[in-house]
Amino acid sequence: MRSLFWRIFASFWLAIALVAGLSMLLGRALNQDAWVLSLHPGLDDLDRKWVKRYEQQGPQAAQQFLEQRKQKYRINTQVIGESGQPLVKGTFPPRAAAFEARHGEARRLPWRRLTAEYTSPESGDSYLFIYRIPHPELAAWHRGSLFWPLSALGIALVVLTLFSLLLTLSITRPLDRLRGAVHDLGQTAYQQNSLARLATRRDELGLLAKDFNRMGERLQGLIGSQRQLLRDVSHELRSPLARLRIALALAERAEAAERDKLWPRLNQECDRLEALISEILALARLDADLGAAQPVDLAAMLGKLQEDASLIAPEQRLQIHLEHGAALHGWPDLLERALDNLLRNALRFNPSGQPIEIEVRRQGERLLLGVRDHGPGVSTDHLQRLGEPFFRAPGQNGAGHGLGLAIARRAAQRHGGELLLANHPEGGFVATLSLPLQPQDRP
Repeated sequence: MRSLFWRIFASFWLAIALVAGLSMLLGRALNQDAWVLSLHPGLDDLDRKWVKRYEQQGPQAAQQFLEQRKQKYRINTQVIGESGQPLVKGTFPPRAAAFEARHGEARRLPWRRLTAEYTSPESGDSYLFIYRIPHPELAAWHRGSLFWPLSALGIALVVLTLFSLLLTLSITRPLDRLRGAVHDLGQTAYQQNSLARLATRRDELGLLAKDFNRMGERLQGLIGSQRQLLRDVSHELRSPLARLRIALALAERAEAAERDKLWPRLNQECDRLEALISEILALARLDADLGAAQPVDLAAMLGKLQEDASLIAPEQRLQIHLEHGAALHGWPDLLERALDNLLRNALRFNPSGQPIEIEVRRQGERLLLGVRDHGPGVSTDHLQRLGEPFFRAPGQNGAGHGLGLAIARRAAQRHGGELLLANHPEGGFVATLSLPLQPQDRP
């Protein structure tokens, strides 16, 4: 349980940290220019303010505005018009411009060059702004601008870590209590409603606790019934044995003539005892003794299933596809019960406007008996558990106790085959009994 705790906790924390870190790195790497242009205070709305001043007050006021910005933020600005010529002198020294022209591609420049285009909403003219920010100024701004995001990120990581811790504990602690209940159940020390507090949760763990309590109650009921059966069997066996012992004692002390009269009584008590033991063994072997395999009349079996389905759900329609020459050896009663369970499941979820398809075909040395409906199907998360005794996928609120598919799977295993469950590619759910042509009885 401790290993599960750390795996869940580490997964949450690492996922959060990786997402946050990658978001920052990708934002810096892919949108760095846009990030600086949108967040640097010296460039905040500079293009709009400059264009407004230039168009309303003239070039001199616009030049003065750029010089004020440079004095405050140390940012050099040039503005190029649609003709490709500077509209004002700007704040970038000519010698620096010549230096950039000579060495811009050959060596690292001491400033960061950014460009942005702006279209005036009033005149419709386009302007190209060229900004040059010294690297020391940009580094100082980076340190100041990253302080609050990093602080917020640190606080978010602390909060999310605590949230991950609480979430992990909310999962692992109930599982630990469930593990203890399973241990107690295995040691026959289980107390009913031992998970009553956990069962009050309104989530999957609460439902699991409720199911576990019901399972424990049922197991204890089965154990109690078994003990009661053993007591009843012991009592029933004791009576004929006692009568038999008394008859033997009387026969030992009786004369020859009287002894002959006691033999019928002894035989009668032996017959009663043998009959009782045979009935008990037949009850114990009811699920195991199938007898010899025999040919299965598939056409008659499918016809009977179709008749039963018409009585149970007359609004449903069946389409039966029986491959010519398909034959099978097995136990007809067991196979009919398995197909009946699969058909009942299909009738429960199939819409009335679509047919239920039953297909029987041969595939190599195996015979496939498939039942397909056009219902909603089953989530892939629950397909693996379908067929387990008493398991029902979420949302299946109809009749049944989760034993239909378990019985079908057991029938397939007794034939040496398997039950295949899957969602149909074109919609719906399909359950297929894959059986060998000659059965191989398995325990």
